Amino acid sequence: MSPAIHNYRSSSSVLNRISTRIILCTVLVICCATGCIANSDFGYDSDDTGPDHWAEHYQECAGKFQSPIDIEEDWVKRVSMPPLQFTGFSDLPLETKVTNNGHTVLLELDRSSEFQVSGGPLRGDYSFAQLHFHWGVNDSYGSEDTINNHSYSMELHMVFYKAKYGDVDNAIKYKDGLLVLAIFYEAGHLDNLVYSEIVDTLKKIEYPKMSVMLHKGFTLKDFLPSDVEHYFTYNGSLTTPPCLEVVTWIDFKHPTRLSHKQLGEFRKLRSNAGYLTHNARPVQPLSGRQVYYNIGGYKDSATNLHSTNTQLAALLVAFSIAIHNLFSV
Repeated sequence: MSPAIHNYRSSSSVLNRISTRIILCTVLVICCATGCIANSDFGYDSDDTGPDHWAEHYQECAGKFQSPIDIEEDWVKRVSMPPLQFTGFSDLPLETKVTNNGHTVLLELDRSSEFQVSGGPLRGDYSFAQLHFHWGVNDSYGSEDTINNHSYSMELHMVFYKAKYGDVDNAIKYKDGLLVLAIFYEAGHLDNLVYSEIVDTLKKIEYPKMSVMLHKGFTLKDFLPSDVEHYFTYNGSLTTPPCLEVVTWIDFKHPTRLSHKQLGEFRKLRSNAGYLTHNARPVQPLSGRQVYYNIGGYKDSATNLHSTNTQLAALLVAFSIAIHNLFSV
C-alpha cells in the first residue's frame, strides 16, 4: 500500500470517527429535548450517574439559569398578561404512543393538525412535541419545580418548540426555542378518570423501551387544569442532560388530583438500573432570575380605558424575557 493511500485511508477513518461522534452528540441533544433519551448514562440516585455528577459530562448542567427552581410567592412579580391561546387542544390525536424510555413515561401524539400555544409571556406560536411525567418515591413529593418549598406528588411537562424554528432539532439552538407547560398533581383518594387509560397501560410498559398504543386516547385539553389564567413563568432549562437553557416555563398554580393508587403505579416502572421510583431533579439556584405570576383579569384598551398600565406590564415581561434570551450566558 502506498503512503499516499495509507494516509488517505487514515484521514478518512479519523474523519468518519469524528463525524460519528458529532452525529451521536446531536442525537443525544435532540432526544433530551424531546424526551426520547435511550441512553442510561444519567440517573437520579446518589451514585456517579446522579444529578450531582451530571455536569461532569454535560457542562451546561452547571449553568447559571437551570431548572427546576423553588418559586417563592413573596418574591414573584405580579403582572396581568394576555390570555394564553390553545389551538387544537380539543382535538383527539390520530394515535397516542406511550413509552417507558428508562427515565420517564413519554407520550407522543400522531396528529393531523398542529397543537399550538401562544399568548401570555410568549412571543410567537409554539408547537407540541411530547409530554412526560416526573414523580417521587412517595406521594409527599415528586414535582420538580416547588412552590414555597412545597413539592407536589407529581408533575407533567408538555413540551413545545417555537414554530418558526421548524422543529425541535433547530429550536434547541435558540434561547427561546422551547416552552414547557407544567401541571402539578396532588394525591387524593378518588381515581381521576381522565388518567385511567394511561395508568392502566403502565403495566404493559414495565421495562425500558417498551411501548404501547392507547386505544381511546385523550385531548391535550384533558390534561390542562380548569384554571389556566393563574400561573408562574420564568426562563430556565431542560431538567435532564444536557440541561440546555432554552426553555420558557409556565407553571400552572392550581394542581390536579390523582389517587394514591394511580400515583403508585408510576413507581412500579423500571429503569435500566432497577425500579424507577423517582425521576425529579433537585431544585437549582434562582441566580437572580425574575419569576412572574399572572394574576389574570387582562383587559385590552377596547374594553377598559384603564388597561394601559396592564398592557405595559405585559410588554415589559415579554421584553425582559427577550433581553434575557439574547444576553444570558
